[in-house]
Amino acid sequence: MGLILRMPPHAGPRPQVWSRQYFRPGSDTQVNSSGRKREGGRRQEDALVRGRSVVLESVWRTVDVPPMDRFDLWREKTASTVCPMDMTSPHAEDFRAEMRQVRLGEVGVWRADCQQMDFHRTARLIRRSDPESYQLAFPLTGAVGISQAGRQEVHGSHQMYLVTTSQPFVGRNFPAMRVVGLEVPRHRLPLPDQSVDGLVTRPLPGHRGVGGLLAGTLTRVLRDSGTYRAADASRLEAVVVDLFSATLAHHLDTEDALPAHTRSRTLALRIQSFVRRHLHDPDLTPRTIAAAHHISTGHLHRLFHTLGHDATLAAWIRRERLERARRDLADPAQRATPVQHIAGRWGFTDAAVFSRSFRAAFGAPPRDYRHHALTDTAAGTGEPSSSAPPPNSA
Repeated sequence: MGLILRMPPHAGPRPQVWSRQYFRPGSDTQVNSSGRKREGGRRQEDALVRGRSVVLESVWRTVDVPPMDRFDLWREKTASTVCPMDMTSPHAEDFRAEMRQVRLGEVGVWRADCQQMDFHRTARLIRRSDPESYQLAFPLTGAVGISQAGRQEVHGSHQMYLVTTSQPFVGRNFPAMRVVGLEVPRHRLPLPDQSVDGLVTRPLPGHRGVGGLLAGTLTRVLRDSGTYRAADASRLEAVVVDLFSATLAHHLDTEDALPAHTRSRTLALRIQSFVRRHLHDPDLTPRTIAAAHHISTGHLHRLFHTLGHDATLAAWIRRERLERARRDLADPAQRATPVQHIAGRWGFTDAAVFSRSFRAAFGAPPRDYRHHALTDTAAGTGEPSSSAPPPNSA
């Protein structure tokens, strides 16, 4: 990819307002949209060091600073989020980029939108600072070329790749790119470093199998971060590390070497994904799910329990089907679709059973709920609410 030259640092004063951070739970430390901290007890760093379960979300946008400072800001923030790198860009004089990161204990999940740039992790930078982590990433748009350990690959949409921060690498994204990434410390993996290092730069499919589960989980972590409670952080961290380990083990053909809890959690997540893909099938039951995965129904229920759901598998399937039917009923684009058709789409074959179940879940029959939700939408009150309509509408 050619020699990448380091951009000289900007000598002017650094603007102070350039990021937004959200610290959960909010009782300890919060950083508001202007960048000013409010202290309500222990400092954020103390909470992390003491092992509390927290979710820390950060958002950085280069447009929040003057054009002359934007590329320097980007280089500074990627150094702390990913790892220190030399960078150049044909758009350096007015670099447009945004990064969002969710920290789950030792694990970082991030998404970046940026213009074309070259990046270089040099031996000098490694000697100066090495987080000793693996970085997995996959473009959602655009492409990235990456070279490490004598191998070079170009990765397109939803094609995952791996690099280690402990060896030099060179990369270029083009033209502009949106990318999702994951940072996991090397010591968290139950696999030999030498084996994992053999996977760097190799294409790792992110749209099927356990790799698809990992990519989908990372996307949902970023999408749903505002709904997490403090206790969710450690559970999500464990899920992400297990899926990451299982993805690497799959490509190394060493899945049997994974700890039993990692293999069990990965199987449970595969089953959950299978169920969501087959909610339309009226014959989807614990018995058929267990048979499809060659396990007993007792083992299936034990695996499902490890995912932390507050309901049995059958009740969770019913809840998921009802929620999807509710969304379709509230969709103005589907106002002409018969209620019975929507019910059948989500595995309900008996209209009376669907109506009773829907009313029990949402407080109104399906037709009344649809009328209320579409009326709200037409009136411009925002997104349809999942709450029940007024009592006189039933």
